[in-house]
Amino acid sequence: MRSEFIRIYKSVHTWTGIVAGMVLFIAFYAGAITIFKEPLARWAAPPSAIHGHTHPLGDASALIVATLQKYPEAAKDFRLHLEVAEHLPKGISWEVRAPGADDHDHSAVRHYVAVLETGGDVQVEEVHPSGLAEFIDTLHRVVGLPYDTDPNRWVMGFVAVLYALALVSGVIVLLPSLVKDFFALRVGKNLKRMWLDAHNVVGIVSLPFHVVMALTAVVFAYHDGFYLIQDKFIHDGRWGSAFQGRANAAAPATQRDPAAMRSPADLLDSVRALSPSFEPTSLQYLNVTGPRAAVRVWGHDPTAHSPRFVGGFVAVDPYSGEIMNADFLPGHQSLSNAIIGSFFALHFGAYGGAPVQWIYFLLGLAGAWLFYGGNLLWLETRRIKAARTGNADGTPPEQRRDVRWMAAATVGVCLGAVCGISLTIVAARWLHGRVEDINAWHQGIYYAVFFSALVWAFRRGAAQSSVHLLRLAAVFTFAIPATSFLAWIFPSLGMWASGSAAAMGVDGTALAGGFCFIWLARATNRRVKGGPVDSIWSIRGDSAGGR
Repeated sequence: MRSEFIRIYKSVHTWTGIVAGMVLFIAFYAGAITIFKEPLARWAAPPSAIHGHTHPLGDASALIVATLQKYPEAAKDFRLHLEVAEHLPKGISWEVRAPGADDHDHSAVRHYVAVLETGGDVQVEEVHPSGLAEFIDTLHRVVGLPYDTDPNRWVMGFVAVLYALALVSGVIVLLPSLVKDFFALRVGKNLKRMWLDAHNVVGIVSLPFHVVMALTAVVFAYHDGFYLIQDKFIHDGRWGSAFQGRANAAAPATQRDPAAMRSPADLLDSVRALSPSFEPTSLQYLNVTGPRAAVRVWGHDPTAHSPRFVGGFVAVDPYSGEIMNADFLPGHQSLSNAIIGSFFALHFGAYGGAPVQWIYFLLGLAGAWLFYGGNLLWLETRRIKAARTGNADGTPPEQRRDVRWMAAATVGVCLGAVCGISLTIVAARWLHGRVEDINAWHQGIYYAVFFSALVWAFRRGAAQSSVHLLRLAAVFTFAIPATSFLAWIFPSLGMWASGSAAAMGVDGTALAGGFCFIWLARATNRRVKGGPVDSIWSIRGDSAGGR
């Protein structure tokens, strides 16, 4: 390929990466944590009499009938969980969404749980589950913005398009030297060359992962429009029927009696007869008093991929027990649904179990490093270009203001997100029972730390602030397992220490992360003290530029 075209693609790769890189760092770092969304939710869930237990399956029918008699509005959509976990409620649960709220905005939802008391009465309680895991997932889905709304998803879609351009242009730039330099990692005094080699190796090795992330992110951002076009031109306006189920011709036009429904055990038997390897986790009852009554039996199949992060489902008629729709049941999807579902599964890592989750976690962190490291490479390139001209007296030239600002923004945004996420995780236990709306505090703490880090980076310069913020990230991340330890040793603090393997895994991962941040802080400190005087990453150059 001609050299001028290579330069054009290199310019495209550089600028699309710079424009999208910092917010993509947030998306990838938060996304890596979201891979273990359930363990994080369990870590943040306080002990509760109506959580961490399952209702006896034999009494579930009585509970459902009694609840709907007392609270008929729950008939629209309620759920019976079959798993035992700290964050999952006993009995049945449902949500009430504020009028006009976005379907993806979980901050506008009120949660209720109903359990059956000894005397047969129904106890209904409004609960306030921790939104910590959901908030971090929102940061991932909308690249650091606070709410998962349509405009914010459109922003994410635009960033994903830039991301795809950076991938394509990066591959084209590397093509001439791909074979020769693919596994070349030249370690030595030339730090820029070493970082560039590492950037290229990590980028090419994880290229399929990044292609899937970019393409599926565009689909997620504009899925409402895609579904509208697909529904109009392919499904003749009947797309929703796949989710709602067919109307039962034998169903009466008047309100149906929930007491006539099959028991949950019977419905599970129908599903197991269809797919013995399917492992149900919950039953979602939809419009059970109307003609389109359906139950989605959600779960996972270890032998097949799931079309969603939460698994797949099969729709069952709650009154006859007949299978209504198996298009979203893992292992039983049509070819078209299996292809579409595979893209979702590839994005969420909803296949292969724990080994794939850990691979995705590491790939997410590696992706975050690519965006952070890409900006560092650009900054070093600017320094080297400026050094070639030099000053007339032989002294190194001062870095341009735009370069200093880009360095400060990179450090502030990326490390601010890391610090903010770690501290808001810690707050889940320290603030429980001490504040009225802990979910608002999660959001407030994250953005307070994020913007404080950004201000500090501009105030102190990239070199000094990078060391400070990496040390702070280590402290906040170590505070996660330290919180569990203190809760275990001092119960009087009013916190709790979960003994589940999932919650303990969060502590172990955070402990390893804290040591990683210490190592990065030490390496960065050596760089800022011993690097070239005209470098952005030198205390001498940084202090000169920060005046």
